[in-house]
Amino acid sequence: MSLFPSRLSSGKGEEEDLEVSVEMTLQDEIQRVTNIKTSAKIKSFDLILSPQGELKAVFLLQNNLVELYSLNPSAPAPQPVRTSRVTLGGHRSDVRTLSFSSDNIAVLSAAADSIKIWNRSTLQCIRTMTCEYALCSFFVPGDRQVVIGTKTGRLQLYDLASGTLLETVDAHDGALWSMSLSPDQRGFVTGGADKSVKFWDFELVKDENSTQKRLSVKQTRTLQLDEEVLSVRYSPHQNLLAVSLLDCTVKIFYVDTLKFFLSLYGHKLPVICMDISYDGALIATGSADRNVKIWGLDFGDCHKSLFAHDDSVMYLQFVPKSHLFFTAGKDRKIKQWDADNFEHIQTLEGHHQEIWCLAVSPNGDYVVSSSHDKSLRLWERTREPLILEEEREMQREAEYEESVAKEDQPAVPGETQGENYFTGKKTIETVKAAERIMEAVELYREETAKMKEHKAICKAAGKEVPLPTNPILMAYGNISPSAYVLEIFKGIKSSELEESLLVLPFSYVPDILRLFNEFIQLGSDVELLCRCLFFLLRIHFGQITSNQMLVPVIEKLKETTISKVSQVRDVIGFNLAGLNYLKRECEAKSEVMFFADATSHLEEKKRKRKKREKLILTLT
Repeated sequence: MSLFPSRLSSGKGEEEDLEVSVEMTLQDEIQRVTNIKTSAKIKSFDLILSPQGELKAVFLLQNNLVELYSLNPSAPAPQPVRTSRVTLGGHRSDVRTLSFSSDNIAVLSAAADSIKIWNRSTLQCIRTMTCEYALCSFFVPGDRQVVIGTKTGRLQLYDLASGTLLETVDAHDGALWSMSLSPDQRGFVTGGADKSVKFWDFELVKDENSTQKRLSVKQTRTLQLDEEVLSVRYSPHQNLLAVSLLDCTVKIFYVDTLKFFLSLYGHKLPVICMDISYDGALIATGSADRNVKIWGLDFGDCHKSLFAHDDSVMYLQFVPKSHLFFTAGKDRKIKQWDADNFEHIQTLEGHHQEIWCLAVSPNGDYVVSSSHDKSLRLWERTREPLILEEEREMQREAEYEESVAKEDQPAVPGETQGENYFTGKKTIETVKAAERIMEAVELYREETAKMKEHKAICKAAGKEVPLPTNPILMAYGNISPSAYVLEIFKGIKSSELEESLLVLPFSYVPDILRLFNEFIQLGSDVELLCRCLFFLLRIHFGQITSNQMLVPVIEKLKETTISKVSQVRDVIGFNLAGLNYLKRECEAKSEVMFFADATSHLEEKKRKRKKREKLILTLT
């Protein structure tokens, strides 16, 4: 706010100085230089001003592009110029399918508009090819070609060496949801939204553009079903074919005759993903109902149903040569399970949004995953031994901390509903602090009982018998049991003190009150002890007043607390008066105010005096 004096004359011919206030707007303070229009929505940005005066702005866009702009803000009409952009390296949209090559070196990722081949060791993109909206993929045996299944129901065959599209085949009338390479590596099977499963074989055909032959695919058989097909899987011996349908069931067929063998039903929502173990004994299914079921392929019996994720299970795959498998869900987590013991082994967290798919390398040492956060994450198996008990303990602590954080604030007697007395919240740390208080009180009780028993023994023996010291008290400098309780209270964070006392059972409160009386009489940490005392009286008022044994303790606390608080208040008042005296002495010697806001106080007094004078002039 700016003040400009103006001269105005009154009717009596007198002139008065009046203050006219003018408010400055945001446009006066901040000047807009120019607009920068990017090619897509902006996700985040950063600015830097070079020593030469050039302003550079980098933008991360919603489609995973990075653009760099520069402009000269000192120019009369600065125009932003796009100097560079990063277009390769990442996908512009969500990756919906992943695959490993047979040698564990190359990783295929496909999205709505492109296919990328990555080098696993260097994490660099070595090939980018345009495609339709990809839903499933795999490397052709030999790792020289890849097959892509698209949302439009087409099969696209690509050559990796040249990065060209070799062939496009209209396979299904709807989306092609799943593909499975046959164990003999001579063909594959596809399942789509047109309620059909189709079998394909690889073949060599003559290339029209050259004299050499190239790889192609041809359809051999078709299995027509009553519902849309969501997933298909070959058994390792290639004698069975598992087909997941939209009616929440999984049907098992013989590959040679296509006759029906088994039906696996039990999921409440459709089965999105499934896989068969390396020995053909087990099949695991993941569904949108957040459950994973483990079945036996011999009789189709359900061995176990596991609540796997907090949201839909999007992908499932066994680790080669084992009965361990990984699952990925929309809850942003990847979990590893043991299909033999039905145990959760570990959880891999890192993605920030829903996980769409994952792929396990043929040697089982690597897992790559893709998410809605536009990122691919590579996980490597380490040689560090994994202890399940420690993993479960960490998981239980995380779940407990999450659950206590969601709980409502506890009700305090005497408080009206809606008053929020607590500044903190219940966490695992407050519970541990309450446990430390209880352990300290129990140690105090034990040591007090030992001392009484020791006195009786010494009296009976007629001589002094040495009493062994508790190792915990020795660690704190050989202090007394009561002093140890005080040290525990002093070690609790101020923000966690009330919540820790609230968790404390009432059976410990009488001993704590007696100890508080002893501590306050000694004059140690009066403020901390009064804070704890008043809170305990507040939350346990009814039980304390109804207990006749605590009445004399409360009376003593009343006397000692009033006297000690008065002493502390007198000491603080004396110290404050001394500081004020020193301040006045320093100001008188140096003729400078002690505090930075002294000038503002002086201006405030002058302004009030001017207003008072104007008011007197107006009245006269």
